[in-house]
This record gives sequence, structure tokens and C-alpha cells, in this order.
Amino acid sequence: MRLVFAGTPAPAVPTLLALAERHEIAAVVTRPDAPLGRKRVLTPSPVAAAAEQLGIPVIKAARLDDEVTARIRDLDAELGVIVAYGGLVREPLLSTPVHGWINLHFSLLPAWRGAAPVQRALIAGDPEIGVSVFQLVPALDAGDVFGMRAVHIPADATADTALGILAADGADLTGDIVAAIADGTAVATPQTGEPTLAPKLSLEDGLLDWSQPLAAVYARYRGVTPEPGAHTTVEGARLKILEAAPAVDAPAPSPGEATGTRSGVLIGCADGALEVTRLQPAGKGPMNAADWWRGLRTDATIEVGS
Repeated sequence: MRLVFAGTPAPAVPTLLALAERHEIAAVVTRPDAPLGRKRVLTPSPVAAAAEQLGIPVIKAARLDDEVTARIRDLDAELGVIVAYGGLVREPLLSTPVHGWINLHFSLLPAWRGAAPVQRALIAGDPEIGVSVFQLVPALDAGDVFGMRAVHIPADATADTALGILAADGADLTGDIVAAIADGTAVATPQTGEPTLAPKLSLEDGLLDWSQPLAAVYARYRGVTPEPGAHTTVEGARLKILEAAPAVDAPAPSPGEATGTRSGVLIGCADGALEVTRLQPAGKGPMNAADWWRGLRTDATIEVGS
């Protein structure tokens, strides 16, 4: 088929690569270059970089306005495929390709419609996470579904790791569905069940509540790592938690108290402790949690989250 592909971040790249092997990609639509790093250097999106390596024309657009719609219409694409582009596709662009647009979404719809499905699923402690490919419609992630696939996610996977796994499985699923659309065998069915929403995470979503059970604290840490980042406070200063896991066979401090160990810092939860092995104090770089603790020059517990 002749396709137009829209996507921006790294999790969209596997689908672009998979489709480029089997179909003609007339153009790739992605967000404009963004400033990255301390020097804020304008950098192409991962999808733009991949498209340029493949020799595919790139349309960089912050939103899909009339001008972009006209450019896509001129491509005479048969199908649009979108994966985490970061903008809305509205009419008349929705109907511009002959077969409209399909969307790879990183959840088992109708669960977690919105911008942060993987993060929200991890925070909620969902026992099952997966990918869905659906027909794009004006309503948010509400179109009929061509296919879904549950994907095994390791129990210690943070959001970035989970997204990488889902991206690979989603690319495979999308490739199968595009092939089915091409040969006329694809069937889409309405979503069933009560929808849940996955709005974009804010900095406040990363604040850990030590009065909660360990499972809930760890689930939130996994869901907000690496962005917007799990954090707590020590004497009013923000302390970012970069690497952590449930403590095993260690006496737990009281909820909201921390104590040092040889390998890190134990922070008490309602029914156990989270062992932090790497962290980042405010105004400083990442460091080993044990080194940070030794720098406090204390053998006692300290209060966190205060």
C-alpha cells in the first residue's frame, strides 16, 4: 500500500521501520525539531531521524492544519498510520486517505484512552497491558478496533522499558493489520467495556506517598520513571528517585522514615520498604544512594516526604 505515517517519539520508530519494509511510505509527518540537553540544541524527533535515514520525505508540523492537510492530500496515500504523533487528526484530514487512518495505541482499549496509557496502567497496577490498533475517529481513542494483543511486561519494568517492549509488539501487530486492510480481509469491531482515561502526567504525579502500601508506591515509581520522575522531599528539598525496588528481608523503617544500608537507602511504606539505590538531590547530578546517605553524616533515620 501507499501510506503516510505520523509519529514522533522513539516508540513509534519500530512501526515505521516495519511498514517501510513492506509498503511505500509517501511521507512521514512528525513534530518540529525540539531543544534537547543542557545546551538546548534543536534536535529532530526520533521518527524524523529514522525517516531521513530511510530516504522518506518528512513533513514537520506542530499541528495538522489546512496547509499540512493539503500536502498530505497531494500524496494520494491509501492509508494513514499514526503512532504517538502528539497532535489531533481532524476532518477533512481523517477522510483524506482512501482507508482513513489507523492508530497504534499502547493499551488494551477501551482501557487508558489518552496520552499516557502505559504510565497510567503501571501506576494502577494493571495485571495485563497490551497494544491495540483501531480506526481513528474524532472522539479520543474511541474507534473500532482491528486487533489487540496482550504483552508480557516484567514485574520490575519502568515505563520506558515497558514502552520499548510494547513498541516492538505493536509494530508487528500494525504490520499484520495493514496487510489485512490491503487485501480486504481486515475487520474492525466496536470497543466494549467501560473506558478509563490516561491524561498526560504532571510533576505532581511523581510524588511518592509513603503512607501507602509498598505495592502502590513501587507501582507509581515504575509508572513515572523516567518521566516526570519519582520523587520525595527531604527537609523541603526535592529528591528524585532514579532506581529502586522493594526491599527483601530487611527491617522496614516506619512509613516516611529513611535509613541507610550498604547498598542504598530504605524508605518505609505502610507495609514494607522501598530500597533506593540511585537518586538525584536538588541541584546536583545523579549519584549512588549509599554515597548520598553517607554524605548526610548520620546513623539515625530521617523523615522524608516532609
